[in-house]
Amino acid sequence: MKISARNVLSGTVISLTRGPVSTEVVLEIAPGVQIASSITTNSADSLNLKEGAKAYGVIKASSVMIGVDE
Repeated sequence: MKISARNVLSGTVISLTRGPVSTEVVLEIAPGVQIASSITTNSADSLNLKEGAKAYGVIKASSVMIGVDE
C-alpha cells in the first residue's frame, strides 16, 4: 500500500457495527489502544472487513484542534 497520508496506523479489527448506510469500525492499534472510524457499509463490504482481520487506519486532516478543561 502506497499513499500520501503520513499517519498510517496498522491494527486489528476488533468490532464492526453495521448499519444500512454506515459501519463503525474499531481497530486496536496497540494493546488497549483503539481508534474508531465510520465508513460506508458498502466500503466495509468492499474491503471485506471482519473481526480479527488486519487493517490500517489512515488519518489525513488539514488541522488538529486542541482543548483543555477550564
